[in-house]
Formats: sequence, C-alpha cells, structure tokens
Amino acid sequence: MKKTILSVFVLAAILSSCKIFEKSGKNKEVAPQQTETTAPPKVFSAENTAPTVRENPTSDQMYVKPESKPISMRKENFTFSQQDDQASYGNKNFFVIVGSFSNYDNANRLKADLQGKGFSPIVLKSETGYYRVCVNSYTDEADARAKVSEIRQKYSNFSDCWLLIKN
Repeated sequence: MKKTILSVFVLAAILSSCKIFEKSGKNKEVAPQQTETTAPPKVFSAENTAPTVRENPTSDQMYVKPESKPISMRKENFTFSQQDDQASYGNKNFFVIVGSFSNYDNANRLKADLQGKGFSPIVLKSETGYYRVCVNSYTDEADARAKVSEIRQKYSNFSDCWLLIKN
C-alpha cells in the first residue's frame, strides 16, 4: 500500500512539473509573437593589403604571391645515388625536387626524361627509403625558391615540385 501511495505521489509530482499540463493562469505573461523582419545584410570591409615577399628568407615560413601556392619544404637525411654526385653537390643545402619514388628504376626514368629537357638531374636516396629526383641544388634558400617558382611556371607537370633541405 505504501508503494502505491508513493508511486501516485511521484507521478503527480512529475505531471505537475510538466509544462504541457500547466494551466494558463491570470498571473502568467504570454510573450507576444515575433514577426520576422528582413534586415539588410551587414557588410564588413577590411583594408586590402597584399602579402609581401621577403628578399632573403631564412625559415620555413614564407610569404608568397597570392596567385602561387606555397613552396613545400622538408628536412631529411639522404645519400647520393652516385659517388661523383657527392663531390659536386655535397656542400649544398637546398635541393629542388621534382619527383619522389619508392622504386629506383622509376626515379631513373624521370632522370633520363629530364636530361632530354636540358636538366642535369641527380637521384638522392632519403632516409625514408624514397628516391628523390633533384634538378638543382643551392647553398642559398632564396635562389632555391626562385628556381622552384621558375620550374612551376615553365613546366605545368612539375607544379608540385618542392625543396629538400639537408638535415
């Protein structure tokens, strides 16, 4: 019996707290219905400033022209695929990469194709196991970035070339 009375009491408390069972009394205020108005859209303006290009960049963060995509950079340890390349390019720190392959034969095919286009490419083996096809190497980052931009403009199939930095 006590359980029944307790159940009825709990049920009554729940129902009295629900809004759908509340009666609108004299003391309750009814909010006026809002009408939808169309306000003119807010327009914000900002000063139009063009990004600047630094003349002598020294870090990975680089401002670029708005119409060009940023130049990707990656620091890696690598070895030269041929010993004579080590003597010629060993003192350089920035390498312009136009292709990256997991298979050495594919890297050599691209190297041969690039030689036909007037480049002097070399193949680098990265610490990650990829063979990187490099078309130029530089001691100065600005010169390397300029070459990447030049290649991107002249050769649309190398629009994703990037810089490899000797680690």
